[in-house]
Amino acid sequence: MQLEDRIALITGGARGLGKGIALVLAERGADIAVCDINLDGAQQTAGHIAAIGREATAYEVDVTSQSQLREIGVIGAAGFEDTTTSREEDWDLTFDVNVKGTALASDAVSSHMKERRFGKIVNIASHAGRGGGAGGGAYGASKAAVIHLTQSYAMDLAPFDINVNAICPGSIWTPMWERIAVRTQRNRPEQQQLTPREIFDAAIMERCPLGREQTPEDIGKAVAFFASDDAINITGQSLNVNGGIRMN
Repeated sequence: MQLEDRIALITGGARGLGKGIALVLAERGADIAVCDINLDGAQQTAGHIAAIGREATAYEVDVTSQSQLREIGVIGAAGFEDTTTSREEDWDLTFDVNVKGTALASDAVSSHMKERRFGKIVNIASHAGRGGGAGGGAYGASKAAVIHLTQSYAMDLAPFDINVNAICPGSIWTPMWERIAVRTQRNRPEQQQLTPREIFDAAIMERCPLGREQTPEDIGKAVAFFASDDAINITGQSLNVNGGIRMN
């Protein structure tokens, strides 16, 4: 119960990483504000949290809007699976959600944290943002920007005793990774006989030294650490949780 009596606001909490993070923090004592553009999904997550005895409220939120706070973790616009390069619409949507959304969400919560002179902000970047690579495109660049934003906000908010860190997840079977696998399936003839899940599993075995996929709960545990008093002197850092795929 290391997070007992604390309130966590989770963007993108309807599914995937956001849902996994919300459940882990709730299990460790936090009450959760589940935010997502998908209100039905957010309400389902809130229901799971209530079932384990914590308070949870679902909010319909678009983090790309200044007047609200959209689900975090976008890889491309509609039709992404049928392309081999990032299109202009992929750049626009990906940066709107992953970068602008991160900044707006940070601004919204940090104003309250400044009043209390205490707070923890944990952004979700990606090891794809650690360095350029084939096919990185808009997604990798957006996550590099999240790492940069994390460091900038850590400097700006340090005088208010607010810690700002980021998690860089590796390969996790989420709806986003499924879209990547579908894109691979459609654009690489040698893999068209494989299912999206088989493409994902093959990528894990090829790239991951530990030989196993990561889970939303793995990411949630890392977020819980950054949100706890154990990380009181850690700020501006980006932690890889990726089974050793990238070591830095």
